[in-house]
Amino acid sequence: MKYKRKGHSDSSLLKLYRRLLMPRMIEEKMLLLLRKGQISKWFSGIGQEAISVGVTAALLQDETIFTMHRNLGVFTTRDVPLNRLFAQWQGKQSGFTKGRDRSFHFGAPEYNIVGMISHLGPQLSLADGVGLAHKLSGEKRVAVAFTGEGGTSQGEFHEALNVASVWKLPVIFVIENNGYGLSTPSSEQYSCDSLADRGIGYGMKSIQIDGNNILEVYETIKNLAADLRENPEPALIECRTFRMRGHEEASGTKYVPKELFEEWGKKDPISNFQSWLLKEELLDESMIEKIKESIKEEIETNLEIAFAEEATQSDVELQLRDVYAPYEAVITEPQKDSTTKRRLIDSIHNALNLAMYKHDNLVLMGQDIAEYGGVFKATDGFVQEFGKERVRNTPLCESAIIGATLGMSLKGYKSMVEMQFADFVTCGFNQIINNLAKVHYRWGQNADVVVRMPTGAGVGAGPYHSQSNEAWFTHTPGLKVVYPSNPYDAKGLLLAAFEDPNPVMFFEHKALYRSVSAEIPDDYYTLPLGQAAYARRGKAATIITYGYGVHWAQSFAESSGIDLEIIDLRTLSPIDYDTISESVKKTNRAIVLHEDTMFGGIGGELAAWIGEHCFEDLDAPVRRVASMDTPVPFAAALEKDFLPQERFATVVDELLAY
Repeated sequence: MKYKRKGHSDSSLLKLYRRLLMPRMIEEKMLLLLRKGQISKWFSGIGQEAISVGVTAALLQDETIFTMHRNLGVFTTRDVPLNRLFAQWQGKQSGFTKGRDRSFHFGAPEYNIVGMISHLGPQLSLADGVGLAHKLSGEKRVAVAFTGEGGTSQGEFHEALNVASVWKLPVIFVIENNGYGLSTPSSEQYSCDSLADRGIGYGMKSIQIDGNNILEVYETIKNLAADLRENPEPALIECRTFRMRGHEEASGTKYVPKELFEEWGKKDPISNFQSWLLKEELLDESMIEKIKESIKEEIETNLEIAFAEEATQSDVELQLRDVYAPYEAVITEPQKDSTTKRRLIDSIHNALNLAMYKHDNLVLMGQDIAEYGGVFKATDGFVQEFGKERVRNTPLCESAIIGATLGMSLKGYKSMVEMQFADFVTCGFNQIINNLAKVHYRWGQNADVVVRMPTGAGVGAGPYHSQSNEAWFTHTPGLKVVYPSNPYDAKGLLLAAFEDPNPVMFFEHKALYRSVSAEIPDDYYTLPLGQAAYARRGKAATIITYGYGVHWAQSFAESSGIDLEIIDLRTLSPIDYDTISESVKKTNRAIVLHEDTMFGGIGGELAAWIGEHCFEDLDAPVRRVASMDTPVPFAAALEKDFLPQERFATVVDELLAY
């Protein structure tokens, strides 16, 4: 292995040597602890230290790094306290996740490090968000994201690179190509000769380097980062290396040919660099022993601190509280008396406009939302008013865009993503469910993101443009789910969603966009998330519903003359159980009506809750009315049968007759 000094001082070279030794010696200690059962799992980076250490040492301290399993050297090079790392691996309270996640699945914001989730690819898109934040703020900084060669087969890898390329984001994507994705060799992962070639297809700088050569890694990243700070654009670096142990210790290495270990053992990044330093007379054997003894003492001292800490005890109140970022809403009343008659889509447009003026850190993103104004025209004219930096057309990369919003949250930005249709959210499901929803509970980072979801049937749009999928998200702790039924609520709730620092899924029924209208205040105002409203007062029975269901129930009550009480939930997570209980205690009968299909819909949860908490107040079983358990059909007659509107009258009659 050839090293080129390139002006490095003696002290900088010795510092790199110590930085290389630190993660190696920690790992050797962790492997001993693993065998003793004092940590539960370990992903070894032995043989790959030069990548983590070289990349991190080459960056500025305030530049964000997104790590993977084998990047211990990132944490040690950033001088993360070892006792906190050891506590993290033992599930102790002083670890970065309070015992809620393990390994390197955490963020350490004070050290500008964000760890992975088990799905591997998503952190690449988060790096896009940080890169975009740097670009919008005019900061001359880069973001760096690691992945393995196996991760390059994931869709998120391609989406993240595509978005970074199209938007010219200062992001360096580092592939640690160690030859195996768990046990699957590279020959079964991809067909190209070099993974660096993939960057060429995305129009970005792309380089393959020796990942075991600490100076080559350091110089490559240092020079590249300096260039990208001045001329923002992405780059792809493939670091060739080898994993000297199993994917994790339990998996072993029987699937790896012995000759590969012999070949790569000769390329060990530490022994080679150490030999070169000895030749350069910067090291001698006594210095080596002194450095090792110093590191060993640091490890043992910090292990004592971690071991001395008591095992984590569960605190139910704390667990529930940390699901969401702390926030106390201050409800804003309109300050002016003027009103305008607006349709629901107009109220959404008005709310977005006011939010953009109130929050200068708010960025709107979505397919065709810029010059075209979105397929429903919710952002019509916004490019002329706010510019393309803040109103951004996106590639068809739902997952990468949602991931980027979390990256932007790391830098204090607010984001709105418009799903062109709620159905398309499946392409970004992983980021919403496993990143946005869990990130505060895991390590205290909020996701200041609103995802707008044009939803619902009744317009003959068929199975892929008509689904009611709100129940998917009400089942996920960490998300707030809002579903207004009218223009007044839509504006006030959307503005409130932008003020809330937590991720909000905001559903808007497409069939209501231009079919309902009302006089609403022109001024800025907010409504409380998590608070239902009485759409109609009555005594005969309680109808609990939301979205289009409110209008079905109102229409039936007016035409039938039945004295129904209608609760508009408005927010589906959190649910306003107090209002439900208050109404059921008065009417003694309840129906849950929703457009979503029956099985697994939110109606089942609400019916169960009423049965558990209001049983003695009921004069009849709780009934549910919902759409058929089929995909949404296209033909008008089929769609009419699918929807619950016609069945609602029958259920009301049956309930009242019970």
